[in-house]
Amino acid sequence: DGSSAYTRDGSFQVDQNGQLVTAGGFQVQPAITIPANALSITIGRDGVVSVTQQGQAAPVQVGQLNLTTFMNDTGLESIGENLYTETQSSGAPNESTPGLNGAGLLYQGYVETSNVNVAEELVNMIQVQRAYEINSKAVSTTDQMLQKLTQL
Repeated sequence: DGSSAYTRDGSFQVDQNGQLVTAGGFQVQPAITIPANALSITIGRDGVVSVTQQGQAAPVQVGQLNLTTFMNDTGLESIGENLYTETQSSGAPNESTPGLNGAGLLYQGYVETSNVNVAEELVNMIQVQRAYEINSKAVSTTDQMLQKLTQL
């Protein structure tokens, strides 16, 4: 519908028209066109998109990816396909060049890691399971005691 959406999904692809698009096929903004004879695509930490073309030694800059931050990123509205739209609670978007104004850097080929410590969560789960077993045993013992009392 022509409206802007934001994503953290960096799985970009090149469509049949040579445009850099998201995994869902949505064109990145500003539009970046990859030449048909490009041998490789490089995204610098500063967001500069360059291609190496056949017959040329030096890479050629074809575009710039910018990062957008929000005052409250949890206020963004999810619209599916790893896309989010701004809301009143998210605040207005602040677009900047990666590495400037606290926007962070881009790392090509990296996967974002989980913010969950698996070992710690497993220990917590075992503790909760043991507490549940103890409570279950207490209820069972109380039930048995009440049965014996009613038999007297």
